[in-house]
This record gives sequence, structure tokens and C-alpha cells, in this order.
Amino acid sequence: MSMIFDVNAHLHTPYSFSAFDDVAQALDMAAEENVKVVGINDFYSMDGYREWHDGCARRGLYPLFGMEMIALNADAQRAGMRVNDPNNPGRTYLSGKGLAYPVILSGREAEQLRAVREESNRQVAFMCAKLNEVLDARKAGFRLDYDELVRTLTRGSLRERHLAKALRLAAEKMYEVRGERLEVMGEGLEGKQADELAGFYEHLCGKPLKSDVTDVAGVENELRSYLLKAGGAAFVPEEPAAFLPVETVCAIIRAAGGIPTYPFLADDAKGGFTDFEGDLMRAADTLRRRGIPSVEFITTRNTTPVLEQYAGYLEDEGFIVTFGSEHNTPAMEPIRLRTRDAESLTDKLRAINWRGACRIAAHQAGLGADAAAGERLILNEK
Repeated sequence: MSMIFDVNAHLHTPYSFSAFDDVAQALDMAAEENVKVVGINDFYSMDGYREWHDGCARRGLYPLFGMEMIALNADAQRAGMRVNDPNNPGRTYLSGKGLAYPVILSGREAEQLRAVREESNRQVAFMCAKLNEVLDARKAGFRLDYDELVRTLTRGSLRERHLAKALRLAAEKMYEVRGERLEVMGEGLEGKQADELAGFYEHLCGKPLKSDVTDVAGVENELRSYLLKAGGAAFVPEEPAAFLPVETVCAIIRAAGGIPTYPFLADDAKGGFTDFEGDLMRAADTLRRRGIPSVEFITTRNTTPVLEQYAGYLEDEGFIVTFGSEHNTPAMEPIRLRTRDAESLTDKLRAINWRGACRIAAHQAGLGADAAAGERLILNEK
């Protein structure tokens, strides 16, 4: 290949949940950081495709179109096997890469996607109601308005992270109404107000937060962990209808014109692997048997040596391999990719990511997964 551009093939936007305020912010950052190929990859949603396509065109970026869903492998669940959710055996995150734009999904598969998205939203609605019960019991002085939350914080898909954000914003508004000056990100925040807000969070969660109250991402992550996750006072378990079988999710992705893609966790902070991913050769064979020809990695999770080992092996085995950053938490990070132990990708990893993006671009254009054809498409856009 004649040249290599930086690629980020997995970015969430406010059409699901995102660190970005809007699509424009994500694409502006990509352009500023010289990341030329960018992939939208929202949960259960293709609603942002037009905005992504048009925004990329205005900035000279090449768009990739993806979507993420959560499936359930019943056999793995019964066996207690962790796949790519480290806490829930059998639960399996899957992405679709290179989906058609304009969107072509229709019929039974479109109805399946609509139903599972509605079920996911319904679970968050129940969680909001339960969180209001907790706020009443703690005499918080406010409740969350679900309709207002939907109107102001979402673009159709609801996540528990939206509840954590709404809770933080409501707590800060409560202090402002009392005449206490609270400015997000700590500008002008006085010690008294910070202490009182921290005390409120401790009263609500039953334990003090580790994060400073000016750390927006840290506060939201802890509120989510203490109140909305399993064991939390406002936790509502997901119904079986929230998870489709792996085969059904793959069928939806293919019906949308895309390539079923398995997101690897690879090594965690302690150097461990899930049951499924610990044996890389066996994992690759299993994915191949299931008709999943593409894999991806969120690079900040992994050390460089492990990422090079896993990505290199999988590419050699014929898999399409791409990397991304997600940006599906409140924390804002660079668009240009890095690993857990380095500020940038090695040349080897950049080349793997570029070749994978070229293959996806060719697939989107109806040219198979020909990397050379995809490269020509991307270069002609520049």
C-alpha cells in the first residue's frame, strides 16, 4: 500500500451515549488530530448515519458505518464461560462493520432491531422510576423527569449512563437553585460547595465518592456503579428479551449490509483474559465457524505487545482487523489511537488498522473486501 492514514473505526455518538456533545465535535476532533478514516458505531442505532456522512464530507474524512449490539450465547452462559463481557457469562458484544448507507435494513430484521432497542429503553425507564424512589427515600429534594431526560440527553437510544448524567446534572442544579455557586469542571468551585455536594453524593450512594465532585466523568461513573449496576439501590435486571441470540444479531448485521465483527477484550489491567479469548487459536476457529470474519479492539484496553500478538495473528488468519476508541463513557480522550502502555500505535498496528479499514470501505462500496480497492476509494476522497 502506498500510504497509511490514521483510522478510528469505532466511535459512539450521542445517538447512543458518548463523551461528545454532538457529531460535529467528534468529527472536528478527528480532523484536528489528522485521523482521516472514522467509523460511527452506536448501540442499536443507525440514526446518526446521515449526519456522520455529511459531516465527514465537509471535513474531508472518510466515513465507515457500524453498529453495536449485545447478544447472548446460551451455551456459553450455561457453561459459565465469559466471552467479551468480563462479568456476565455468555453475554457477547458484537459489532457490524461496513453497513449500507443509505440504510437498507427492513422486514423481519428491522423489526427485531426495533424490538430489542425498545426493550433496552424500557429497562432504563424502569431504572429511572426506581432511582426516583431512592431519591424520595433519601429526601434528595428533587426527582428525575424521564420525559425531559429523553428530550434533552438522548437521540433515541437510552443507556444507564444517561441516568447517571441526568442525576449529576440534577444534583448540580439543586445546589445552584439554593444560591450556591457550582461551576462544572471546578472553575470557581469553592470548598464549601464542593464539600456539601460530596456529602450529598455520599448520602445518596451510602459511601463517599472517590472522585472529586469537579471530575464529571469520575462522578458519573461512580453514580452508575453504586446505584445502577447489579447490587445498586436502583438496579433493574435486564429481561431475556433484551438479548438476541448471536446468530440473530449476525443475521441483522448482514441484512443491513454489514460484516459481523467480534470485539476482543484481550488483556485486562491485570494481564488476564476471558475464558473465550485466552486461547487465541481456538477463539479464531470458533469465530470462523460462526461466520464472523471481522474482529476489532479498543486499543486503550490493551498493552502494545498483546495487541500486536492478537491483531497480527488474526490478520494472518484472514480476519478483517480494525481498532477504535469507543468514547462511550463521559471521559473525553483523543481520537487518535493509543494503547494502554503507549501514547500512539506502533507502525505495525497502524498498518493493520489501515488495511482493515480499506477492506471495510471496499465492502461498503459493494466491492467485496478488497483492501486495494478500498484504499483507492479512500485516497480518491482526499
